[in-house]
Amino acid sequence: MNTSRTDAAVRARRQATQEMLERLQTALAAAARDHTPVTVAALARTARVSRTFLYQNQQARALVEQATRTSRPHPGSSNNGSRAQPAWRERALNAEEALAQAQREILTQRTRIAELLGKIRDLEHDLPEGSLQRIVTENTSLKQHVRQLTEDNQRLQERLASARQNNRFLDKRVADLEAQLAPYLTASPPPP
Repeated sequence: MNTSRTDAAVRARRQATQEMLERLQTALAAAARDHTPVTVAALARTARVSRTFLYQNQQARALVEQATRTSRPHPGSSNNGSRAQPAWRERALNAEEALAQAQREILTQRTRIAELLGKIRDLEHDLPEGSLQRIVTENTSLKQHVRQLTEDNQRLQERLASARQNNRFLDKRVADLEAQLAPYLTASPPPP
């Protein structure tokens, strides 16, 4: 049973990888058709895959490398220095984009923290001096009151159950007595 789940998971992962590779090939074909420069960031957005997938999956990496080689204007005249430049440039652009995204996230988090701190300060200012101790004391007394009411309720429930049981017993006893008296009540009165 466990191996069938594992096999199903492996098949699903392979299927998902194959779908990502197909989306990547479609994105590469569109980039070649439109003569747009091939960058990992642009491919990741267009193919709806992660950059990590493009760097770590061997087939994806090979497809990207092949596309970057064929998209160069003069592949025969390029030397090792010009080959390293596009990779360096791409990494720099990716780093700049990641830095900008991190700065936006930090700004969002700082704004949220400031809002929450403001709410805390507002709550602290609304409480007069010594009110915290008063609230704690009231809370303790309310808890004791709730506990007492719960015990009273339980005692009353037990008394109600006993009263109902007594009532059933008395109803049964009255019914028995009525049954015993019934022959006397239906009999005709003696003549005078």
